Amino acid sequence: KIFADWTSNNIGKYLAITLDKKVISAPVIQSAITQGSGRITGNFTLKEAQNLVIVLKYGALPVALEVAEIRSVGPTLGQDSIHKSVLAGAIGLSFVVLFMLIYYRLPGLLADMALVIYSLIVFALFKLIPVTLTLAGIAGFILSIGMAVDANILIFERMKEEMRAGKTLGAAVEAGFARAWNSIRDSNASTLITCIILYAFGSYFGTSVIRGFALTLAIGVVCSMFTAITVTRTFLRATQTLMFPHPDPEQEPRLRRLFGVLE
Repeated sequence: KIFADWTSNNIGKYLAITLDKKVISAPVIQSAITQGSGRITGNFTLKEAQNLVIVLKYGALPVALEVAEIRSVGPTLGQDSIHKSVLAGAIGLSFVVLFMLIYYRLPGLLADMALVIYSLIVFALFKLIPVTLTLAGIAGFILSIGMAVDANILIFERMKEEMRAGKTLGAAVEAGFARAWNSIRDSNASTLITCIILYAFGSYFGTSVIRGFALTLAIGVVCSMFTAITVTRTFLRATQTLMFPHPDPEQEPRLRRLFGVLE
């Protein structure tokens, strides 16, 4: 209706048709166009008329578009990359678990158990939010695993120092967590600040890949703090209560071996 009213009010005037800021045709309005379509007449050759029709119908392409074939291709390259990334992460995690067992012994076993709980919590949050695991997301998750292990290492090293100083297991556990907390808090806080910046301004850097990395890393960091401070401490306290309920000088060498304390 708008076009019909406009053409009826501008009979005898030129109607310029432009494409890419260029006038491709400028016919004179002979009558009101009320049916949604019109006809351009003039001294055209057959070739000129065909070219004008093609440009008006299909834009700047000089030929008509014809569908020759439709094919759906699955994202096999992306799937293969994700599969290899998951495999690499699993191999790296296996080495971390083995290192913790060999070097820290019983505390390393408890840390590995806490790491399993950490992974379950993180994947549950990924499912709940939900979070799509892209390559960048997998990288963020693997990096957060490293930070979770780092927190446990700080705690265990402080515990070993306290045990070398002659404290009982229970006292060493509490002192180890107290001494390691400041370092764990500061390192995780700085990582979270970085994640917030990347997530807030990730769209300015390009695609949403950066935001996915920041989100998975932030979730992992928060969960790693919880598992290191709460789950690992609970396991250590339970071990002390069940295996070493009372200080016994005769069990001191065995206790030191189990906790990897070397003179």
